[in-house]
Amino acid sequence: MAEEFEYRDLSDAVFWGVDLQRALFRDVDLSGSTITHARLHDVSVDARIDRLVVNGVDVTAFVNERDPWFALRSRLAPTDPHGARRGWEAFSGAWAGTIERARALDPDDQRRSVDGEWSIAETIRHLVFGIDKWFTVPVTGGSFHPLGIPNSGSVDVDWPGLDTGAEADLSTAVEAWRDRSRLLDERLGAITDDDLAKIVDVIEHEPGAVHDCIGVVFEEHFQHLRYARRDLDRMG
Repeated sequence: MAEEFEYRDLSDAVFWGVDLQRALFRDVDLSGSTITHARLHDVSVDARIDRLVVNGVDVTAFVNERDPWFALRSRLAPTDPHGARRGWEAFSGAWAGTIERARALDPDDQRRSVDGEWSIAETIRHLVFGIDKWFTVPVTGGSFHPLGIPNSGSVDVDWPGLDTGAEADLSTAVEAWRDRSRLLDERLGAITDDDLAKIVDVIEHEPGAVHDCIGVVFEEHFQHLRYARRDLDRMG
């Protein structure tokens, strides 16, 4: 079985003569990395690109101008109150349109899994959990919504307030998401630079700055939006 490195700090590591064929790098920070004397064949990169130089050529602008997701991708790491508010406006608006598209589905399709992934209703419940884990609980001192669904690697964590046996249709899931969205929107409306820099405790993770926590909420909404639209396309 291939070796897995999860939640490991490999900063400043040197990989020399290493075979990385078919390797998967997921949710990684490669800022400042250098790849040299390498062979790249059939390599796929999906990332927020601030500066990328390939064989001495800065391809950043070329890539970003042709990235259909760049408008949202560029808002994943807010550093000031305005960026946080504008970012959430963009992500919540994108999800509102996708939810309306999902509402047009047959109820069975709203609960349907595509290739073993979460259904659209389950995905929205996971977004509720994401807001709670990274904002409602650590930033506002609130509690978890019982309908939230944690990621598969965290199901064994004792999440206070979650009802692990709960079921919900799309409408119920959306109402829970809208409830948490309103809370997030209200808090972001009054958030300050000092608030964003505050360090908070996050269950299952090291303490982090509020702006990083908001960034994770945005990342969850971004990635799962792409998955949801992909699955909706497959269902027609």
